[in-house]
Amino acid sequence: MIKIAPSILSANLLKIESEVKIVDKAGADYIHIDIMDGHYVPNITYGPNIVQSLRLITNKILDVHLMINTVDQYINNFIDAGADIISFHPETESDPEKIIKKIKNSRCKCGIAVHPNIKIEDIKKYIHLVDVVLVMTVIPGFGGQKFMQNQLHKISKLNELRTNKNLKFEIEIDGGINKETSKLCIQNGANILVAGSYIYDAPKSQYKDLINSLR
Repeated sequence: MIKIAPSILSANLLKIESEVKIVDKAGADYIHIDIMDGHYVPNITYGPNIVQSLRLITNKILDVHLMINTVDQYINNFIDAGADIISFHPETESDPEKIIKKIKNSRCKCGIAVHPNIKIEDIKKYIHLVDVVLVMTVIPGFGGQKFMQNQLHKISKLNELRTNKNLKFEIEIDGGINKETSKLCIQNGANILVAGSYIYDAPKSQYKDLINSLR
């Protein structure tokens, strides 16, 4: 099953409640929340409070992507706020396994996020520990970027490792996802697709059709 996770990074923050409720009713499986600290990436977005607020208005999976340097310092705040999945970049921590265990010992699922500059070999030792591997197909920081086709090999490599080692992690893709690039990702083994501007730049009446088109 292909799961669709609209990213609120591209939503109208003045109307965030209605934006989330509409994609919820339009068939979204997850709500994707990008957390940026202005250090790991050159942008600043939200804190745990946005997760806590969205938890009150939707029962969909809250898929939180931490693009921050001090994961260990804030991880409990996101757990307590109501996140269902928390993904982080292992190169930001001296002891990634400690973070993975902390997340998994809570009620959350844990994901490892892969920056375009990071190789699969660099995170291979963690994939048996996590529920999700999130492959970035743009340089993280801003929405609306063009899909990097040179990242497709990572998806197929992860799919190969998952099959050969009989692992259960899901493969999530974030960056430049639209009707065309979603096909490439699915063909290579992805099963969760994050889409921001493709959905939120369109009229609300089209959200359902756009979400279905990605599947």
